[in-house]
Amino acid sequence: MQPGMSPCSPRDQRPPTPETDYPELLTSYPEEDYSPVGSLGEPSPTSPFTTPPGWSCHVGPDKQTFYTNHFTQEQWMRLEDSQGKPYFYNPDDASVRWELPQVPVPAPRSIRKSSQDSDTPAQTSPSEEKIKTLEKAGVLHRTKTVDRGKRLRKKHWSASWTVLEGGILTFFKDSKTSAAGGLRQPSKLSTPEYTVELRGASLTWAPKDKSSKKNVLELRSRDGSEYLIQHDSEAIISTWHKAIAQGIEELSADLPPDEESETGSTDFGSRERLGSWWEKDDDTRSSAAAPTPGPGGLESDLSKVRYKLRKFLQRRPTMQSLREKGYIKDQVFGCALAALCERERSPVPRFVQQCIRTVEARGLDTDGLYRISGNLATVQKLRYKVDHDERLDLDDGRWEDVHVITGALKLFFRELPEPLFPFSHFRQFIAAIKLTDQAQRSRCVRDLVRSLPAPNHDTLRLLSQHLCRVIEHGEQNRMSVQSVAIVFGPTLLRPETEETSMPMTMVFQNQVVELILQQCSDIFPPH
Repeated sequence: MQPGMSPCSPRDQRPPTPETDYPELLTSYPEEDYSPVGSLGEPSPTSPFTTPPGWSCHVGPDKQTFYTNHFTQEQWMRLEDSQGKPYFYNPDDASVRWELPQVPVPAPRSIRKSSQDSDTPAQTSPSEEKIKTLEKAGVLHRTKTVDRGKRLRKKHWSASWTVLEGGILTFFKDSKTSAAGGLRQPSKLSTPEYTVELRGASLTWAPKDKSSKKNVLELRSRDGSEYLIQHDSEAIISTWHKAIAQGIEELSADLPPDEESETGSTDFGSRERLGSWWEKDDDTRSSAAAPTPGPGGLESDLSKVRYKLRKFLQRRPTMQSLREKGYIKDQVFGCALAALCERERSPVPRFVQQCIRTVEARGLDTDGLYRISGNLATVQKLRYKVDHDERLDLDDGRWEDVHVITGALKLFFRELPEPLFPFSHFRQFIAAIKLTDQAQRSRCVRDLVRSLPAPNHDTLRLLSQHLCRVIEHGEQNRMSVQSVAIVFGPTLLRPETEETSMPMTMVFQNQVVELILQQCSDIFPPH
């Protein structure tokens, strides 16, 4: 080598020999490399050179020999080193090689298929087969986001030597240093990290919520795994998109109809299925062999997802059918009083009757009855038991604390969608309790109570008579009529919307309950 002379004048100075083609430490991978095994060996000085397939040879005006690639139109110049060994120089990027890059000439898949189907397949040499099946190779950034349907927590982007060959996309995990030696001797690239079969896979441009990087492809395999593939060059990633999409289309064409429906490229998370109710109409099925041509195709994918969801929701069974099959049981807490009584075919909810019987059997003398709260966790356990088990035994040792039972009964009335005194009667009761004439006030409240719907009236009758018996044991439980009214007033009687004068309203609520308890025998005469 003679320094100081322009490399643009190959006659005056030769470019460096191919020893520097792949330095030990690569600053970046070569973007493309199609070289099969053995193509990088040094030629013999006496070996004759013939124009390889895919190249044409011509001699320039300066008697310099050039070779032009039929597909990429790149030109390489033939030179000789000091020992007379021929090598080739690319003036565009100043790269040198011992031999011209091999031009892959993939055999048409239809021909390969017919050869496989025939009884006497065509015999090809290993090197020829290597050239025919190698479709694309180069360096891509990639990460795996879903492993067999299980989403991975973190993305680990890394550069990987990627090979598309024979319908298989392979990502090698070799480092840059080891890959540098592997590119000189490709047989060393023998540690694939991920291998993706394109048969039945799907390919789309990744949306922004999947990656903030540009030029990102999303590849989904049949086993439910997902990969993101990226390259900074839009032109290079587009060629990869085209090559992978073509491979998917040709390989997936052989899938049976049932397998094809399972591998449809519906962009819906990590292949989670919505169940057996998922509609699989032929006119809406999107084949995995038709990947989206670009980011603009995301809208069509979203519309397909919306259509699938709409069909799924329309096919959902009704609540009534689920109740009839026993999958859903109507709850007790939070159920409308009339609906609960109708379902149980009882004038008063069974749970209310059970609570009242249990309290009167073992708890009328308990101090602070209905005023003291029971253990909240135990109250919630009792509530769950009532909602999910028809066989409720309040004599069970878990409910021995009577305050738990009284707390559950108060919770039942608090969670009624409409209180025991319906919203439509609230203002009438408040207006009646404000009357100054005591006889008129009592008569008006009595008439209002008797005008209540039957389930409300019967439940209020049973509850009021029970609370009167609680008050009768006031010396033991220290619960006066005023104390009981304060506890139950806001629970049984409340407005539909909060009012500005809530403290004063609460006083009237308590007074209504107090009056009913004081005149229980008159308002609810014995049968």
